[in-house]
Amino acid sequence: MSRKKSILVVDDEPRYLRLVEINLNSNGYDVHTALNGKQSVEMVASHQPDLVLMDVMMPIMDGFTATERIREFSEVPIIIVTAKTEEPDRVRGLDAGADDYILKPFSSQELLARVRAVLRRAERNAPFGFEQTVFHHLELEIDIPKAQVRGNGEEIRLTATEYRLLVTLAGSRGRLITPEELLTRVWGAEYRDERDVLWVGLSRLRQKIEPDPKNPIHIITRQGLGYIFPGENEQEQQAETKAN
Repeated sequence: MSRKKSILVVDDEPRYLRLVEINLNSNGYDVHTALNGKQSVEMVASHQPDLVLMDVMMPIMDGFTATERIREFSEVPIIIVTAKTEEPDRVRGLDAGADDYILKPFSSQELLARVRAVLRRAERNAPFGFEQTVFHHLELEIDIPKAQVRGNGEEIRLTATEYRLLVTLAGSRGRLITPEELLTRVWGAEYRDERDVLWVGLSRLRQKIEPDPKNPIHIITRQGLGYIFPGENEQEQQAETKAN
């Protein structure tokens, strides 16, 4: 029998916490709760949940700050839960390290769908298009069996979504991938029009894997078309340019 997935729900409204807890419990999840961001950071460290549902507007420590603190030591999937509808607020949550967001008010069906999607992405580490178990591109190394990434021999910590994004691009090396295809393959078909999710995800990934994020050598943008991970011929040219 498989272990129940553990979800930490963070919100300063006890009534909301109880409703979400009942909903998730009735659908087979083990639920823990926290009333503010500070508690959530402590509980992620001590309980190591499989997923965090993080509200934004809370006392003591808001959800954006809590997400940033959690990202200092954990890659646990985080869904930002917020009543804010402006795009900058959604982007800020993703930029803080969240894997997804959901806007209040939402139905129980929508919440469960988001939870399943994020948990599914976290478990789905096997990439497509790899013939070798260890992939190299210049100083970047992806160890497929271990789902580990290294740059110049140093481990690079990626969230599950960031890792999935990287191996999807690297597994299609030399081939242009459109934003819609990337969103569908990494986040799911329901996200194919969520460009801000992709832009923030790529930005965070480049900050971690690129020697110079402003002049990327691993993930190249083809303006108006999509993205490409350079193939072997392009890799050789990049190595020669780097050497010169």
